[in-house]
Amino acid sequence: MPPSAPVPDLTDHLGYWLRFVSNHVSQAFARKVEAHDVTVAEWVLLRQLWDEDALAPSRLAERMGMTKGAISKLAERLIAKSLLVRAADLGDARAQTLALTPAARALVPELAALADVNDSEFFDHLAPDDRAALLRILRGIVEKRGLKSPPVE
Repeated sequence: MPPSAPVPDLTDHLGYWLRFVSNHVSQAFARKVEAHDVTVAEWVLLRQLWDEDALAPSRLAERMGMTKGAISKLAERLIAKSLLVRAADLGDARAQTLALTPAARALVPELAALADVNDSEFFDHLAPDDRAALLRILRGIVEKRGLKSPPVE
């Protein structure tokens, strides 16, 4: 049997380090929002609606890179938590829209502050130039690879 090429260590791969950091950042944030009875996916949906009066579930699905069925399940959970309302679309009686409730309008800024705290906990040690470079590099990868769906889990 011919000798095989050396196998690089896991830690030789950038993907390993991205996943390592991402998992810890994501898990810490999930714990923070779960203390408010919200999942990360629910937070992303709530934040998507923050700047809107109402959106069709299909539009949310496009923005979040999810299926309409997955959006429906998330919406049902948020409706049950009194954070979302479903209404008939004024422009099309057959269609529906989703909108934040007043309780959700009060909660979204709190959750956004938790996201800021989480970022600070993991990235405040970076010099401003390093932080800007990391953000530029990550956004460049997203653009180059055509990545569309925001991370929800």
